[in-house]
Amino acid sequence: MSLEERELDELKSKIGRDPTSTELQIVAAEWSEHCSYKSSKRHLKMLPMDGPLVINEKGYDSGVLDVGDGYVITAHIESHNHPSAVEPYGGAATGVGGVIRDILSAGARPIAIFDGLRFGNIEKDLQARWLFKNAVTGIADYGNCLGIPTIGGEVEFDECYENYAMVDVAALGFGKKENLIKNHVEKDDIVVLMGGSTGRDGIGGSQFASDSLESEDRSAVQIPDPFIEKLIIEAVLQARNDGLIHAMKDLGGGGLSCAVSETADAMEIGIEMDVDKVHTRESDMHPDEIMVSESQERMLIVTSETKFKKLQEICNKFRIGCSVIGHVKFDNNVHIKKGGNTIANLPADVVANATLLDLPSKEPTYLKTIETEKKFDSIPDYSKLMMTLLASPNIASKIWVYGQYDHEVGIRTVVKPGTDASVLRLDNGKYLSAKIDGNPKQCYINPREGAIGCFEEACRNVVCTGARPIGMLDHLQFGNPNDPEIFWTFLESLKGLTDFAKSFEIPCVGGKVSLYNETPKGSIKPTPVIGVIGLIDKKPSVPQKISKDDCLLIIGDTRDELGGSEYFEYIHKFVGGKCPSVNFEDSKKHMKSVLDMIDKNLIKSAHDCSKGGLAIAVSEICMTNQIGCNVSLDKVPGEKLDADRVLFSESHSRYLISFDKKNISQIEDILKTNKVSFNQIGEFGGEQIQFTDNSKLIIDLNLKKIHEIWLHALPNLILHGKKFSDDNG
Repeated sequence: MSLEERELDELKSKIGRDPTSTELQIVAAEWSEHCSYKSSKRHLKMLPMDGPLVINEKGYDSGVLDVGDGYVITAHIESHNHPSAVEPYGGAATGVGGVIRDILSAGARPIAIFDGLRFGNIEKDLQARWLFKNAVTGIADYGNCLGIPTIGGEVEFDECYENYAMVDVAALGFGKKENLIKNHVEKDDIVVLMGGSTGRDGIGGSQFASDSLESEDRSAVQIPDPFIEKLIIEAVLQARNDGLIHAMKDLGGGGLSCAVSETADAMEIGIEMDVDKVHTRESDMHPDEIMVSESQERMLIVTSETKFKKLQEICNKFRIGCSVIGHVKFDNNVHIKKGGNTIANLPADVVANATLLDLPSKEPTYLKTIETEKKFDSIPDYSKLMMTLLASPNIASKIWVYGQYDHEVGIRTVVKPGTDASVLRLDNGKYLSAKIDGNPKQCYINPREGAIGCFEEACRNVVCTGARPIGMLDHLQFGNPNDPEIFWTFLESLKGLTDFAKSFEIPCVGGKVSLYNETPKGSIKPTPVIGVIGLIDKKPSVPQKISKDDCLLIIGDTRDELGGSEYFEYIHKFVGGKCPSVNFEDSKKHMKSVLDMIDKNLIKSAHDCSKGGLAIAVSEICMTNQIGCNVSLDKVPGEKLDADRVLFSESHSRYLISFDKKNISQIEDILKTNKVSFNQIGEFGGEQIQFTDNSKLIIDLNLKKIHEIWLHALPNLILHGKKFSDDNG
């Protein structure tokens, strides 16, 4: 690891001397993009981060929301992109471990994990298949060993991720408000390192994640150990209950360098520590290695000497390491010693606060080249096209993924993966809904509208469970920020998210910025990923079985905006066109309408219309309920469009509502009162999925046949290399 010449000169100026080798390593870790956010931090302040339910406390690694009755939830999102691209199993697994410890750092028990995964074209690229398969296994193994349910997520494949992996992991915690750790320090407090031993794995990880991936540096990939993590969780929670923890921080990026300096800076104190006191995995580790190692399953705890004995007893009980490595001072310095020798002595605020950059930005030239749609050949057989889409990697069932996760352990999971959003039962009688969404295809075409669309889609998904959104997590993933065009896409995405969050009063309670996501072919597409948390005060909307003669209604207009759609990109191999946009006022009215209908128990299910458009959304409802449906395209509200555009437009703010026809008048009253665009478009029954356009049958699909295609397409491809087209000659 090294500093840029400009940064080295700046450091010398601030401390008034040449830094020692250890100081250089400490500062290089903390001033890396991964740890300091030096390119993005000044802009992230535009996001709304306060709200009536938000609890702010200095030093927390996760967001905290008050869910009433003396209870709180904690939430955070992390990524392990670079490590997962090199070693997908370990990289993805340690990504889970890291975000779990972020949740734990506030003193809450982790109760759920959900993930967002992105890889290259698995139909053509064996490397992408390998990366995907092993990353999923890494997440499953780590979460399952911990006994924490992985309740859902999303998966996407795109050629822009060739030879790369995007692994986003979010986590939720739950506990009593009174048990939150109130970070504070007292005179004569000591600093304790709890957990796994420090080794040479993960050395330089933060710097590794702050550069373009040009080599496979496996030494920068951390080694996971979920069994130690499980013991740490239980030990920390017992220590919390016994009042033994004054302050706590997870050891993640930058290892001890960042944990010590950030704790000192946040608490406005100094910390003196001795590297000889750190319990290590290898006896010959250099002090610099000890300071920047990112070995996993470690927590930094501030406590008192009088409380340490009991803390040590707890650690011995759970057979985890526990070392006093230093003590609190009030000189605001990070003082690192090796035995009696000082090897680093730096102001904490200097280390923890890299100079923020003000990078140039300009609109990418490519945007002007993709605005105009090309002419497409007419579709001779929509039924065959539908089978092709249902078997495509981005639309096919993801049960092969979430079926590897134990999503029921802990008995909180009320609505399981495979629906719009998952729902967890809370101890206060309320329920928590969570979903993560992203859409790099649309963000590439229009970064602002694409980012808004990701946010709104995640909101739609939790609304379909009967939840009102109360908080969001964002993970902003882009290429090299020193490229003005790439940095422009970052700023536009951030502005869009900010506008939506403010308008809908949904605070950002946690986030992550990951830059320098580059492949041998260039930068990834702009990839903001948004997690939304929703609260249900009464009971969730658990999808009911749809019966013959039940009705199908659509809320929202379908517009001629297929830019970034699966139809354009997978079927026509066309990148461009008009990206879907969100009308904020319509979106609010539609959300309210769906929540009103759920509250009055008028509907059997609500399902959002998104990837693949109306045709895919209807098919998903039918396959889930094992019942056919006849849909009239000419009844779909919105612009008068050709059949393919009505079928496959991915216009936002749309919901498909299934209900017993006896409830139609009450449902219509709600929708008319809220001044919502809607229409009844179909009726369920039989074993065929049919779409008609002005009474002409244009799609006729056998339910059992397409269900087999949709269900098995992904595992056939991953495990056997068989595409749907291969099976059909």
